[in-house]
Amino acid sequence: MGMHTEKRTLLTVFTEASIEQVLIRDMDRLGIRGYTISDARGKGSRGVRDASWDESRNIRIEVICDRPQAEMLLGHLQTRYYSNYAMVAFFTDVEVLRPDKF
Repeated sequence: MGMHTEKRTLLTVFTEASIEQVLIRDMDRLGIRGYTISDARGKGSRGVRDASWDESRNIRIEVICDRPQAEMLLGHLQTRYYSNYAMVAFFTDVEVLRPDKF
């Protein structure tokens, strides 16, 4: 008895916590069915982000969906936010159980 999985795309976005609420509204408006948001700390091209000041907090947003929807969301983020906010995003191919959830 094998495990049945289907391919989906994981879009991971690291960005500034200050725009979390507007990003949630954007994702809802764009038809994103689910996402996970968590606090993120680390170091990147803009230096150490340690979350000790609210203004410097970063978040990690993860969305699993089909590739066209992931590309549409990333295109929106790139057009709307990339030039004004610290933002890094990438795709990962994943295999999911219960694909109807995504």
